[in-house]
Parts: sequence; structure tokens; C-alpha cells
Amino acid sequence: MKTGSLNAKINPVVLPLILLPVWFLLYHYLQPLADGLVVSVLGLTEGEHLTEAIRFFVFEFPKVLLLLTLIIFFVGIVRTYFTPERTRKALEGKKTFTGNVMAAGLGIVTPFCSCSAIPLFLGFVESGVPLGVTFSFLISAPMINEVAVVLLYGMFGWKVALIYVSTGLFIAITAGWVIGKLKLEKWVEPWVYETKVGRNNLEEGKLYFADRITMGFDAVKEIVGKVWLYVALGIAVGAGAHGYVPEDFMASLMGKSAWFSVPLSILIGIPLYSNAAGIVPIVSVLIEKGAALGTALAFMMAVIGLSLPEMVILRKVLKLPLIFTFIGVVGTGILIVGYLFNFIF
Repeated sequence: MKTGSLNAKINPVVLPLILLPVWFLLYHYLQPLADGLVVSVLGLTEGEHLTEAIRFFVFEFPKVLLLLTLIIFFVGIVRTYFTPERTRKALEGKKTFTGNVMAAGLGIVTPFCSCSAIPLFLGFVESGVPLGVTFSFLISAPMINEVAVVLLYGMFGWKVALIYVSTGLFIAITAGWVIGKLKLEKWVEPWVYETKVGRNNLEEGKLYFADRITMGFDAVKEIVGKVWLYVALGIAVGAGAHGYVPEDFMASLMGKSAWFSVPLSILIGIPLYSNAAGIVPIVSVLIEKGAALGTALAFMMAVIGLSLPEMVILRKVLKLPLIFTFIGVVGTGILIVGYLFNFIF
């Protein structure tokens, strides 16, 4: 007879109480462990370019994964209360500015990626959600996500993370409101208004808290499983720049004194394909090497919020004039944010 206790599942409510102390111990001792690995185990010489690059990677990569695991777990629980269907229902009947604010806020906690842009757009439009309100959601959902916030907090602290969230919300709300005022419904493909999107019948209210905790662990497994390679690649690029890129070069290209740095960073960012996991570590090193905060944030927002793949996907439901208007309005918001924070900081 097999031992049942070995095969029995641990209560999902108890498991976080066991794992959280382990997480805090690892996070607390990560710096000395990384230093010991680089100097004592690998035997690298202090102060050399290669040593500093490897030290950066060995410390930042596990730190980011630890932060991602913790925050995504809690966000995964929160997301069980905000399915796309429930979000759609919450936005039905909302008008103008109030709807834009609500849509931008819901975009932060609602699952979203470029591949789901079309079904979400169809569901919103078919439900009577105004076009501008829909765009506030479509802007905030990919731009302000838990990965970006965790990475920014881990690398820059809570002030920069808060700046990113607040400015992202400002852009999403303002851009959606402007698009709504311009009355651009004629540039939505006609078939969109003829489509009836099926309803999701998930009864979220019947979930027990243990179920929600399990879904939090599932979110960690799914999201970290998808982004860890992007994190590794982004931090590897950042580590190389940290060890080898001269500070004077980055300061001249993306520093405050270069008036063209903000629009240039946006133009460079739009065609790039990356997510927060890949781009934030690179932004961290850019700032460390002399790039201005506003310029770096503008670059990151352009990469995440105006990615070329998302524009290609949205072309199936939007005509080109509306896509260009969307890029122009959001790009202008990012431009203003970049110059504003370069001026303040």
C-alpha cells in the first residue's frame, strides 16, 4: 500500500505560509550569495569589465524572478475577480471621461496581450462600450502590467514604478478621451459592428478562496514560464552594457542635453518587438549609463504600448487612419511625459 500522505495535496491556503518565509530568506541573502559566486567560486577579479557584467547578471536575474513570482502570485489572485467578461460588463453604458478612467484602471488588472486584442475589441464594441473607452483599456492593459511594475520597482525603487503607473494611466485616459471626442467610428471595419461575440459563462462567484490561490500559482507557472527567457535576454544585454558601454556615449545620445533624444527614442521603440520583461533591464542600464529618466521611460512606453505586432493585429479590425491616429495620440502623450520628467528630474 502506498503512503497516502506523500501523494496528498497540500492545502492551497497553507502552501503560501510555507513558501513565503523561504522567499524572504532567498531575497534577503541574494546579494552576498551573488558576490560570493562571482568572486569566490568563479574567481573573477574585482573591477574588470567582465566581472561587473557577470555580477550584474548573477544578481539581477534571480532577483527579478523572485519579485515576479511573488507579485504575479498576488495579482493572479486579484485577476480571478476581473475576467474579460466581467470587465466588459463593468464598462457597458459608461460614457466619456468616467468610462476612460474606469477602463484604464481595469486594464491594469485584466489579462491582456496582443493576441487577445481583437476578441476584446469585438466584445467591447458589440456591447456598446464607446470607442474611446475601449482604447483606454487597450492602451493601459499591455502598457501597465505587473511585469513592468515589478521590474521597475526591483531596479529603480517605488518612486519610478509609481511614476510609470501614473503616467501610463494618464496616457491611457487622455488618449482614449481624445479618440472618443474625435468620433472615429467610421474608421472601424464595418464587419466589426455586425459581429456577435459569445458570452463567457464563468461563474466567478462560485470560486472558493482556495481555488483563487491555486489560480495564483497557475498564473506564476504560466507567466513566469513565458517571460523568464525574455528576462534572461534583457538582463544579459543590460549586463553587457553595464560592463562595457561608456557612460559618455549614452549621455550624449539619450541625456537631457540632447533635445532630440525623446522623439528619437519613441521612433526607435515603435518597431521593436519586446515586452516589459525584455526591455526594462535594458532601460535600467541606459539610465545608469547617463540616459535621462524621461527619455528612458518614453522608449519603454513606445516599445510596450505601440508595438508593431499589435498594430498589425489591430489592422484586422481598424482602418489605417484610425491606427495612425491611435499611434499619433499615444505617441504625443509619451512625448509629453518624456520631456516633462526630463525637466523635473
